[in-house]
Amino acid sequence: EGFDVAHKDDQSALTSADLPAHAVIVRGLSQLTPDLPVLSEESAQLPWETRRQWQDYWLVDPLDGTREFIKRNGAFSVNIALIRGGVPVFGVVQAPVTGIVWHAARGDGAWRREGGREDAIITRRPPALPLRVAASRSHRDARTGELLARMGEIELVAQGSSLKFCRIAEGTLDVYPRLGPTSEWDTAAGQCVLEAAGGVLLAADTGEPFHYNRRPRLLNGDFVALGDPALPWRDWVAGL
Repeated sequence: EGFDVAHKDDQSALTSADLPAHAVIVRGLSQLTPDLPVLSEESAQLPWETRRQWQDYWLVDPLDGTREFIKRNGAFSVNIALIRGGVPVFGVVQAPVTGIVWHAARGDGAWRREGGREDAIITRRPPALPLRVAASRSHRDARTGELLARMGEIELVAQGSSLKFCRIAEGTLDVYPRLGPTSEWDTAAGQCVLEAAGGVLLAADTGEPFHYNRRPRLLNGDFVALGDPALPWRDWVAGL
């Protein structure tokens, strides 16, 4: 079916599917955990003075990869994460087109469900060459090109949305570098799945995992997601 496309104040795309998906997810989570607030991309105007009081809350992107959704290429996802003390402790990423679901709980492993089958997943360590590198379908710039050139023998694999984290978690990809802004709802669920499978998502400037709801703005900095934490990622990002 067709859908309408509008633009938010920051000029990012908003389709007529975003808000209904937001409403369905928020309603379900509110019924499941009525005492926990829900922060969604479509409700991001909540004031910092309200958010800073939260210890536990749901962080949701009802349609991650809006550009991919508009292009009808299937590379979009639904992201739901439970944040506790700034850390994603439960995460679900669903690919609506295929029906595949990746889910994880911190300390309890990561899983991939397709149809009636569910399998535990782990990252590929150590990875074989060429490194399989997730390349964004919609975001590429000169800095990223320089980083990729430093990585040596690689195979670029086009992938959209949080599916990149999940593909690393299941061992079909190895690295996802992102030099450019993302929002907290873009990464939290995928980070949980990746970490539970043995990988890491690290801030490029500090080497620390992302924490959430620590500042007024809901934007992430540059990062690298790795299936194998031993990869020489600092050499790749130095000076960029």
